[in-house]
Amino acid sequence: MAGSRRQPRRRGRNVVWRVIKTVVVLVVFAILLGAGVVAGIVASYSRNLPDISRMADYQPSRSTRVYARNGELLANLYRENRTWVAIDRVPPLVREAFIATEDAHFYQHHGVDFGGIARAALADWRHEQLQGASTITQQLARGLFLSNEVSYSRKIQEALLALEIERYYTKNEILERYLNLIYFGSGAYGIEAAAHTYFGTNVGRLTLGQAAMLAGLPAAPSDYSPYVNLGHAKERQHHVLERMVDAGFITQADADVAETGKVGLIGERPSGLQSYRYPYFTTYVTHLLETQFGTQAMLEGGLQVYTSLDPGLQTIAQSAVDWGIGRARAEGIGAHEGALVAIRPSTGEILAMVGGVGEFSLNNQFNRAWQSRRQPGSSFKPYVYTAEIDSGKTPMTIVYDTPVSYPMGDGTRWAPMDDDYRWMGAITLRTALAQSRNVVAVKLAQDLGIDRVVEYATRMGVTAPLDPTLSLALGSSGVSPLDQAAGYATLANAGIHITPYPIKIVRDTLGNPLLDNLYPQQTEVVSAGTAYVMTSMLESVINEGTGYPNAVIGRPAAGKTGTTSSFRDAWFVGYTPDLVAAVWIGNDNYSRMNESYGGNIPARIWARFMKQALAKTPKHDFVLPVDEVERARLCGSGRVEVFLTGTGPEHTCGSPNASPGLRRRRLGAATALTSGVPLASAAPVAAAAAQRPAAVPLAPVPRAPVPRAPAPAATVPEPQPYFPAATPP
Repeated sequence: MAGSRRQPRRRGRNVVWRVIKTVVVLVVFAILLGAGVVAGIVASYSRNLPDISRMADYQPSRSTRVYARNGELLANLYRENRTWVAIDRVPPLVREAFIATEDAHFYQHHGVDFGGIARAALADWRHEQLQGASTITQQLARGLFLSNEVSYSRKIQEALLALEIERYYTKNEILERYLNLIYFGSGAYGIEAAAHTYFGTNVGRLTLGQAAMLAGLPAAPSDYSPYVNLGHAKERQHHVLERMVDAGFITQADADVAETGKVGLIGERPSGLQSYRYPYFTTYVTHLLETQFGTQAMLEGGLQVYTSLDPGLQTIAQSAVDWGIGRARAEGIGAHEGALVAIRPSTGEILAMVGGVGEFSLNNQFNRAWQSRRQPGSSFKPYVYTAEIDSGKTPMTIVYDTPVSYPMGDGTRWAPMDDDYRWMGAITLRTALAQSRNVVAVKLAQDLGIDRVVEYATRMGVTAPLDPTLSLALGSSGVSPLDQAAGYATLANAGIHITPYPIKIVRDTLGNPLLDNLYPQQTEVVSAGTAYVMTSMLESVINEGTGYPNAVIGRPAAGKTGTTSSFRDAWFVGYTPDLVAAVWIGNDNYSRMNESYGGNIPARIWARFMKQALAKTPKHDFVLPVDEVERARLCGSGRVEVFLTGTGPEHTCGSPNASPGLRRRRLGAATALTSGVPLASAAPVAAAAAQRPAAVPLAPVPRAPVPRAPAPAATVPEPQPYFPAATPP
């Protein structure tokens, strides 16, 4: 009986053992099968994974930033608004805010947080608050190499890529890329752009509360943006601060202070063109950038562009133009648009550019300062007179303001006239320019040859195509205000031409200069003596000619009025030793104004601008080139005139440095000026020039050696008397 009882017990144990062995075998088989399946899946997906070596060479789109001369940001140009920032410039508190929120075990796992996946699955099963399972490395892999498709295949590829990335990159390298690539809403990509977009500061100055708010955005930028819903943004900020407390990065007291403190939002700003500061100037800069570097480099290359704009002068210029057109409307002149360009003559920097009246907008983008070519009228005459003085004539050369006509080639004749329909007879060149006599300018152009006039205008700075006909002497070919400012700047700069530029330097993302105008090219196109004599004659325009009294600014200045015969354009272009400004007014549809003369509204705009722009610049005269110009006191009038060396009169009366006690007077329409305008003595002028500060703080541009452009071949006749190609009365 005992043996029979032991036998069933033994058989029972055998059955149990066989069951256990079977289960173990099945489990092992299942594990092996699962491992094989997983290995197969991994092998399958691994074959199609992107090459992560591209990550080292990946260059994300970066925004180009344009700055004024004082460092003020003028524009942010981009396809994606991103400014790359190195990880060592991101404060630890900011990094910790993102780590606590997105990947608390970032420094412990190797790309995939399996514990986090389990926790997320459990929370989902329990219907608790949704927890993200993707690590920062996985998010980076998705952003760089994959799409946002929701599928198991994408999640597997994401995990595999994350593991691979962690093999080759450090945690800081991964975090740097992550913080610079993620989207924060409102057009901001990367932590630096987000800091500027929401708080107007850089990442290094973010407060704890600001960092927490930014760290809460990437999960759903369109929902959590404070510009979309501030309440949701504050809730998300609270969540981030709680996670930071749980992770031990901050104390609860720190979190409470950050949550109750002021966030400091700057408000959502317009994007694109509407976000530009001083858009008339800035759009000119973007045009040049796109022309020179291309659209892709401008919008994606992360260039740093430093311009010549003086925001203070730009504000003064816009105010002056708006004021002037307001006066034109109030006085019934019928001008509705205006433009102004200001240049520093010694460097060629464009300091201000106003392309229209009022606010620049999507419906008012036309920049009349450089895009519009309008007839300059008599403001073109200085190019004619410069060629004449450069050929050896003097301000005292006698010319004849008398009737003349020229064949047109179609059987008709053209007879230039002045708007007063009067003739002044025998007058000096100084008087002819001061009183802007049309007939004299045409006679000079005829004598010089119109091609010579075109050459001088082009050499001095006019870039517009010029029609080589005699009417060009009266400004019949369209030019821009920028052209006119450039041409007059050559005279203000002692005959040395510097092509005007708005961009001082452009650097790439590594700080290497791509364009450098700190030492621009200089070319002497006329002698310093010729430029000084011309300046003296143009001073007469302001002091006793067509620019008087509206263009008088209480300091030495030279300039010229310009009025078209149809009253469709009116100009004043003038300069001091420190600043050149060209002003135009008119209408975009070329409609007539009501007797709008250059000596009226344009001169008043110019004077208003110059007085304010130079308010802090000491007054000083133009520098006398003592080796090229001689001064002489004329007999009879006792006035002082200037001459190129060797062209002065044989007989003079007294020292030019003695004060004759003569008063300046404005010439009548029919009064001939037979002597020059008194000038300050050479010694005080030289002393003042040596002490004068620059109009705009900037290191002076080296002036020597300066290449001289070859002058056109010409025969220099005797300077006195001179009879142009017309029969005198």
